[in-house]
Amino acid sequence: MSKVYIYKNVKIFRKNKEIENHLKENKIEKVVIVGLTTPHYVSTFTRVSANLGFETYLVSDATAAFAVKGADHAYYPAEQIHTVSLATLDNEFAKVLTTEELIKKLNLTEAIQSY
Repeated sequence: MSKVYIYKNVKIFRKNKEIENHLKENKIEKVVIVGLTTPHYVSTFTRVSANLGFETYLVSDATAAFAVKGADHAYYPAEQIHTVSLATLDNEFAKVLTTEELIKKLNLTEAIQSY
C-alpha cells in the first residue's frame, strides 16, 4: 500500500498542480483528508481533491473546527461549525466517514495490523 503525506501550512493551497501531478504519476486514486480546521484547510483541500477527480474521503473524527463569533455577533460552538462544515462536503465533494468506517470501507484492517 502506497502512502503519501502532504502537509500544508499556508492559507492558500498554492501547489494544486504539483500535488495533482504527484498523485497521478504515482497512480494514487484515493485521497483521505484529516487535519485542522474543517471550514478552512479541510474544506478547501476536500473540494480541490474532488474537483481534480480523486475518490475523496474525509475523516470526521480526525478533523475539527474552532468556535467562532459571527458577523451577527452570535457565538457558534466548535461542534456546530464542524458538523455544518462536514454536511456541506458530504456526498458532493467527499464521503464523510469516521476512522472506523473508513478502515472497514477501504479494507484497511489487515494493512494496519501488519504495519
